[in-house]
Amino acid sequence: MEQLKKRSEIRIEDTWNLADMYETLEAWELDYKRAERLLEELALKKGSLRSTLKSTLDLYYETLRLVDKIYVYAHQYSDQDTANSIGQSIARKAQNLSIEMGAKTSYLVPEILGLGETWLENEIKSEPELGYYKRIIKEMIRQNEHVRSAEIEEILADAADLSNAPKDIYTFLSNADLRFGEISDENGNLVEITSGNLVLFLENKNRKTRAAAFQTFYKELEQFKNTFAAAYYANVRQAIFFSKARHYHSTRAMYLDDANIPEEVYDNLIETTHKHLDTMYRYVKLRKQILKVEELHMYDVYVPIVSEAKQHYTIEEAKQLVLDALHVMGEEYTSILKQGFENRWIDVYPNEGKKSGAYSWGCYDSNPYVLLNFQGTLNDVFTLAHEMGHSLHKYYSKQNQGFAYADYRIFVAEVASTCNEALLIRYLLEKTQDSKQKAYLLNHFLDKFKGTMFRQTMFAEFEKETHKLAERKTPLTAELLCQIYKELNECYFGPDMIVDQEISMEWARIPHFYRPFYVYQYATGFAAAVALSSRILKEGEHALEDYKKFLKGGSSMDPIDLLKIAGVDMTKPEPIEEALNVFAALLGELEQIVIG
Repeated sequence: MEQLKKRSEIRIEDTWNLADMYETLEAWELDYKRAERLLEELALKKGSLRSTLKSTLDLYYETLRLVDKIYVYAHQYSDQDTANSIGQSIARKAQNLSIEMGAKTSYLVPEILGLGETWLENEIKSEPELGYYKRIIKEMIRQNEHVRSAEIEEILADAADLSNAPKDIYTFLSNADLRFGEISDENGNLVEITSGNLVLFLENKNRKTRAAAFQTFYKELEQFKNTFAAAYYANVRQAIFFSKARHYHSTRAMYLDDANIPEEVYDNLIETTHKHLDTMYRYVKLRKQILKVEELHMYDVYVPIVSEAKQHYTIEEAKQLVLDALHVMGEEYTSILKQGFENRWIDVYPNEGKKSGAYSWGCYDSNPYVLLNFQGTLNDVFTLAHEMGHSLHKYYSKQNQGFAYADYRIFVAEVASTCNEALLIRYLLEKTQDSKQKAYLLNHFLDKFKGTMFRQTMFAEFEKETHKLAERKTPLTAELLCQIYKELNECYFGPDMIVDQEISMEWARIPHFYRPFYVYQYATGFAAAVALSSRILKEGEHALEDYKKFLKGGSSMDPIDLLKIAGVDMTKPEPIEEALNVFAALLGELEQIVIG
């Protein structure tokens, strides 16, 4: 029976080097105590901002930088083994510290706004060093109507502790406590099903193995459907509480306003995608034809419909492929990539208790780390390219922006990562002369489109519907959530797909739903990335320089404006249309190869 390795059994070369942040837990504790002292200093600044605005902002960002480092280390330490009690303990402590910072600095924005717009503008002019914070202050003024009194802001900051509970419950239930059972694979071996390896089984050529994994996994999820529904509903309700408290007309309006994104961008994504669902139905019909099945089921969605000569990659092969594909990004970009590959930025393989999925994280004073659960599939190669795209975006941003402006907004978070993927698939398609291999790659890229443009838009529509229902005081029961999710799958996959009852529970395994109104940006980011990768390949150095300006921009401008600098305007439907037209064109190529 194959079992996941314990954390201690993983080669150190295949783990990230968190010692670059803190060599010991004792060093982390020392910074924790220092942060507590700085927070006390910040609390004493209350009521003095007319004479101490610059020094208070300096102290605030010094403290935030330290708290961020403490928080990131603790959570990455925990994520490498979520069952580890030390990791759980320091993650909770870091979370409490973050909440304490929110509470002790809750006076800051109301007091700054209380100084008056005219006074603030004059102060910025008369004190040049305060000019560094000009954009931050202007953003405060823009959102003035959603800032409450200092007393209410303090209450809202204290309430942040409660708002994290649904996500914490979900994380520990799905990653540490749940066991999804075992199945016999096509060789008769007993194998454990996990959140991290489910997709690997769904890519298996043996249909019985796929079906067994699918049914076993979702049967276990369904046993906890009411717990998952309660956690999800609680997360929606905390969002509603904060949106009402801040005088937003909806939760979506609140989350999009942070980066000044018009709600029309969200609606336009859904509406434009719906107009192209006939292309998705064409893809589903082709998949059914190629697999030669009387009924296409949801467990048939991930398996490659065209076989590949080589289906397994070592991590070293994956790194080399990514480097080769991204040579068009120039020597500077690829040298940073190599630095990440060689200096243990990446936690490569799954182990017992490790957080599922993949991400890029880190703080201003650390490397941009990557968590993987590498299984050796082509999809894992793309995940490596994707997460390193995030990491290099972070790297460029922090090298060119001070701490206050180094974090890019969520709206552009998926652009650099998906641009890397688009360049990788184009490199692989150009490299191969074999029609069979080309068909495999076309199918893989079409699956990326399906998983991003269509699937993430479906997720976005799920969030839109469920939040709207909750705002109208409709309880989000397990039955209702399953019904909405199943109907959306029927809409997005069309008449040639048997939408199995089990898939109605899939909402319960999507961690991004605990970060409300995030997932739509995967789709908008994908559309932007398709346009930007095309421009880089077509225009070369000029387009690359514009793209690097975007990577270096951090949050120094609105994300919509940063993308315009790079060469794409997301306020218009054209990028979405362009991406979906590319999907249709690639689908046509695959149809020509495999069915003539």
